[in-house]
Amino acid sequence: RLKKEKNAVILAHNYMTPDIFQLVGDFRGDSLQLAREAANVDADIIVQAGVHFMAETSKILAPEKTVLIPDTRAGCSLAASITGADVRLIKEKFPNYPVVTYVNCTAEVKAECHITCTSSNAAQVVEAIAAEWNTDTVILVPDQYLAKNVAAQTGIRVMTWPGACEVHEMFSADDVEQLREAHPGVVILAPPECPPDVLEAADFAGSTSALANYVAEESPNKVVLLTECSMSDNVASANPNVNFIRPCNLCPHMKRITLPKILDSLCEMKEEILVDPAIADRARLAVERMVNLKH
Repeated sequence: RLKKEKNAVILAHNYMTPDIFQLVGDFRGDSLQLAREAANVDADIIVQAGVHFMAETSKILAPEKTVLIPDTRAGCSLAASITGADVRLIKEKFPNYPVVTYVNCTAEVKAECHITCTSSNAAQVVEAIAAEWNTDTVILVPDQYLAKNVAAQTGIRVMTWPGACEVHEMFSADDVEQLREAHPGVVILAPPECPPDVLEAADFAGSTSALANYVAEESPNKVVLLTECSMSDNVASANPNVNFIRPCNLCPHMKRITLPKILDSLCEMKEEILVDPAIADRARLAVERMVNLKH
C-alpha cells in the first residue's frame, strides 16, 4: 500500500532474506542489475534492500529520484578497503596503466577510476581497456581475488589491491574437497570473488546471476553455492527439484536490512542517500563506459 501511495519501488539484492526478496522486492538481482532498474523505473522513490554502495550506485544512475536505505550501517568490507585518495595515489604511481574498479565500491572510488566492471564482465572489461590503452598491464581494485582470477582467465598482467569480500574469502579448496567427500556427485558453484584455488576446485564459476542461471538451466541433482546464505535460499525456492547443500557464510551487513526496517524507511522517508553531484557525474561516466563497451 505504501509503495503505491508514494510511487516507490524496492530493489532486492540476491543476498536479501526470502521474505524481502520473494515478497516485497519489485526488482531482484545483483547490484548492477538493480541500479539499471533504478535508472529506468517510473518511480519517485527507491528503497535499496542491499548495502550502502548499492544505494549510492542507484543514486548515481537516477539522480532525480529519492533513494533510501533502511539502515545506514549496512556497509561492505570490500568497499571499505579502498578510498578515492588511495586510487589517486595509485594513478600517480602508475600513470600509464588504466584503473578498473569492481562496482562493489563507493561513489568516490568509481569517480577516480577509468571504468567499472562487474563479476560477470570483469575479464571483458580488462581486455577491452588493455587494448584501448595499448598496454599489457591493468590495475583492478579493490577485490584481490577477482583480479587474480581475471589475470588467470585473460593472461593480462593485473595489478591487485588487498581488498576482499569477507563472505567469499572464507571459503577454501579444502572446503570443496570435504564437500565432495561428504556429498558424492555434488555440483559446486563459486563466484569469482572467492580465492583462485576455490575456483580451480569448483565445477563452475560465475556472477550471482550466472550461478542462478546455471542451476535453472542444468538442474543438477545436488548443488552447492559457495556464497552468501540467502542466495542459496532464494535460488532454492525457484528450483524446488534441486537438492541444495548449504555450507554458506552470512553477510552481517546485508542482514542489517530487515522487513520492519524497510517499512520504517518508507513510512518515515529515511535514510536518504545523497551523492555530491560532481562525484556522481564522474562515477556515472565510469559506469557508462562499461555499459557502452563493445565486447
